[in-house]
Amino acid sequence: MHSPFPFEPLLVFGFLSIMLLSGTVLRARVPFIQRYLFPSCLLGGVLGIILVNLDLVTVSSNQLETFAYHFFNLSFISVGLTRDSNTQQTDADKGKFLKGTLWMALTQGITFPLQALIGGVFVLVAGLFGMNLYKTFGFLAPLGFNEGPGQALSFGKVWEGVGFAHAATIGLTFAAVGFIFAFFVGVPLSNWGIRKGLTRDGIKELPREFITGVIPKSQTGESAGNLKLHSSNIDSMAFQAAIVGLVYVLAYFLVDGIGMLFGEEIAKMLWGFFFFFGLAIAVLVRRIMDLFSIGYLVDSGIQKRITGWSVDYLIVATVPAIQIAVVWDYILPITFISLINGLLTTLVVLFLGRRLISENLERIVAIYGTVTGTISCGLLLLRIVDPEFKTSVAIELAMMNIFVLPILFPCLLLVNAPVLWGWSLELTLLAFVGMILISFTLMKLLKLIDRPRF
Repeated sequence: MHSPFPFEPLLVFGFLSIMLLSGTVLRARVPFIQRYLFPSCLLGGVLGIILVNLDLVTVSSNQLETFAYHFFNLSFISVGLTRDSNTQQTDADKGKFLKGTLWMALTQGITFPLQALIGGVFVLVAGLFGMNLYKTFGFLAPLGFNEGPGQALSFGKVWEGVGFAHAATIGLTFAAVGFIFAFFVGVPLSNWGIRKGLTRDGIKELPREFITGVIPKSQTGESAGNLKLHSSNIDSMAFQAAIVGLVYVLAYFLVDGIGMLFGEEIAKMLWGFFFFFGLAIAVLVRRIMDLFSIGYLVDSGIQKRITGWSVDYLIVATVPAIQIAVVWDYILPITFISLINGLLTTLVVLFLGRRLISENLERIVAIYGTVTGTISCGLLLLRIVDPEFKTSVAIELAMMNIFVLPILFPCLLLVNAPVLWGWSLELTLLAFVGMILISFTLMKLLKLIDRPRF
């Protein structure tokens, strides 16, 4: 019997929800998983990829990629609508952590080009031995490692439209390997630093709920937000989601309009930058609401929950979207690029972090989780060494998103340069070398690093 209504989208959503719940149970029950603090979304994604590739569950990778793409965009829009009052600091506070913020932004300005350089050089060398890879193949590595599955998927889908077959799956694979480095290297690194007494306040013991991921019944949970609308009129959650929806529609018509003005090739590239347009419009909408004295209606607590909700579903959707057969066809370049990237990224972050003036370990693990996974991974690793966020590093990590934009946006343009402007791969790699030199020079000129501290 066939339903008169299409159920496919909600059935896919239901599948992702079951995977998330399964991941939550695994995190709460399995000691090995607790040891490395794998989040439920990643565990659910791994379980999902097994079920999908064994044909035990029928969900197309196209459906999963579509869900992941939209969740990625939603997460950026909700970030743009969020304004946390805790980040409003005095001048003295700003002076305290400004250097840490700049250091993390410039570290990302070094690691992204480095990862792109490694991937691009491999493509060039592989070509000499008859392995013909698409010119932007190696650039999926920094998108997956440094920016996470959302941007790897976003750009990958765009590149598929210009001839790069299976780019989305390859990008998601790099992102999945990045998560492996974030947790299998990041967690032991954090624990090593604790044993060495490198944290600001000495050795810490993680609370039980942090390890299992479940708050016990006897403990009161943190408030998720405040009601800004009277429930007799509209539910506050519905109102907050409606603002996100408004921004999404505005961003869609803006990107679509710009694409029509500049032609089909530019239009294809612009959809990969949808998240950026969504973020910009969200900030503008929030400013306009503030101008009309109604900005208080946007609750930062609930918007943060929308961000977290989107990221969890983004990750649990991206891992099952990976097609094992495609990965196997490219196993050699993916493995080589991933291992070299993971190793050099680890060494570079440690090299720069050891030369920080203060709070070395906290900043090292925070940025390491970010440049191998996502900002959420960085915060999770930070919680290991700074459980109560007594340092300013959590705020620095949030503010870094502002400072890194002038660095990150050129990097995102450069990975598209061979497709967008017809640049040679050699010229693009030379530009990435320049980005590394500029970022490192700025780090030295601003006196963000000194002699090794440990």
